[in-house]
Amino acid sequence: MARPLRIMYPGAFYHVTSRGNERKAVFISKRDREKFLEYLESATQRYGARIHTYCLMDTHYHLLLETPSGNLSQIMRHINGAYTTYFNVKRDRSGHLFQGRYKAILVDMDEYAKALSRYIHLNPVRAKMVETPEDYAWSSYKFYIGKQRSAKWLYRDFILGYFGKKVLSAQKRYQGFVNALADQEYNSPLDEVVSSTLLGSADFIEFIKDNFLSTKKPDKELPALKELVKKTSMQDIFKEVELVFPKDKVLSRNVKMYLCQRYTGNKLKEIGFHFGIGESGVSQACRRVAHKIEKDKKLKKKIERLEKLINL
Repeated sequence: MARPLRIMYPGAFYHVTSRGNERKAVFISKRDREKFLEYLESATQRYGARIHTYCLMDTHYHLLLETPSGNLSQIMRHINGAYTTYFNVKRDRSGHLFQGRYKAILVDMDEYAKALSRYIHLNPVRAKMVETPEDYAWSSYKFYIGKQRSAKWLYRDFILGYFGKKVLSAQKRYQGFVNALADQEYNSPLDEVVSSTLLGSADFIEFIKDNFLSTKKPDKELPALKELVKKTSMQDIFKEVELVFPKDKVLSRNVKMYLCQRYTGNKLKEIGFHFGIGESGVSQACRRVAHKIEKDKKLKKKIERLEKLINL
């Protein structure tokens, strides 16, 4: 089963969502919502989470949170786990409450803090639950605009800081920023997410790749990783195979196709084009090499050596 790619480090920001199993409601009563907010508060106290914005819908929730200690998994186990236990005990049920794993998008807050907070706070308006975001009781918006006294655990300073140094004027500017799009269609900032994992500038994405993904290898269970890690080129494979199999041209050719098919992400048609054959020809060559590897220990060792040389 495919797993989401989790990139965790101190000071990381995430847009987190989690939906009810079978799209069923996870918040039914007022007390449910109050209890969930209590778990957000305890996550800030016990695990150092910083909750910047939140919105509790009926079937799901949105959070914009920061992890000063780089412990997203620990924070989310606490929030979703504790709330699931509460919900199940209250309603004499068992099993999963949320649908699969939570979705966490790593965010470049310098680029997307304002847009994401607005997107989260406008969720109830887009869902036609209220006409204006300030009418919705279960989001952090009322605290951002000074309509209610803010909960101590809600961290507003970072986002309001983009709108001025004085609190009252920053709140007013933020309200204007959000309400400007309350009655119109607009493009979601989440449309720009890369590989279901990253939201940020090109420099931010390269920074994440270089610092957290450069040593990782493709993993079938992590589709997002396959899209983000640097792909091995066919030319890299050709060069190393020719050094290991300098005399046996037929075997060298087949091994090239075998390794290209396994590690480059290129389609059979693209691989076949380089060798002047069709897709079925590439498939047959790959099967022949795989069969030989099973029976020939020396060949298996050479292939393993090649994989290390090409850093596969």
